[in-house]
Amino acid sequence: MKIGVLALQGDFAEHIAMLKRLGAEGVEVRLPKHLEGLQGLIIPGGESTTIGKLAVAYDLMEPLRAFAKDHAVWGTCAGAIFLSKDARREQPLLKVMDITVQRNAFGAQVDSFEADLDIAELKQATDTTHPYHAVFIRAPIIESVGGDARILSALPDGRIVAAQEGHLLATSFHPELTNDARFHKYFLSLAS
Repeated sequence: MKIGVLALQGDFAEHIAMLKRLGAEGVEVRLPKHLEGLQGLIIPGGESTTIGKLAVAYDLMEPLRAFAKDHAVWGTCAGAIFLSKDARREQPLLKVMDITVQRNAFGAQVDSFEADLDIAELKQATDTTHPYHAVFIRAPIIESVGGDARILSALPDGRIVAAQEGHLLATSFHPELTNDARFHKYFLSLAS
C-alpha cells in the first residue's frame, strides 16, 4: 500500500517511519504530482497556518480537495485543523470534513499532556482491549461534528479529540509519537 504524507512542515518523518513499520510505503507529498498513485494521505501535526500557506503557495489546495473526495485522508493535530470546515479564524483550510476545530484549545506547549482513550473502532479493527495512550501537544479540540461526521473519542470531560467522516479521519493527538501502531493500522484499513 502506498500512502502519502504531506511533507510541507511538521512531523511527517515520524508518520513515514510508522507506515514503514507496518509494511506500507510512505511517500513525501510536496507537489500535486506526488498525489498520483497514492491510496491515502496523512496530514501531520505542525503549524496549521504554515501548512495552509505552503499548500496555497505550491498550488496544492484544489488537488488535495479532489484527492479527499475519493481517498482516505487523516489529519493529526494541525492536520485535523487543516481538514476542518471551520477553525474559528481566517486561515487556509481544505474544508473537506464537517468538523469545527478550536486551535491550541488546551493551552501552550507547556500544557501538553498524555491521556488514555477508549476507542471502540481501534478495539474492533485490531482485536485488542487496552486503551489508546494519546499524546497531546498544543492540541486542538474538535468543538463539533456535523453532517455524516461522528465522534470516535472524547476525553472524560466530553471534549472531542477524534472524529471520522467516511474515509476522512481527524485526531487532536499525535499517534506517530507513540509505539502504538493501532491508529495507523486503522487508517490503512480505511485506505484499502
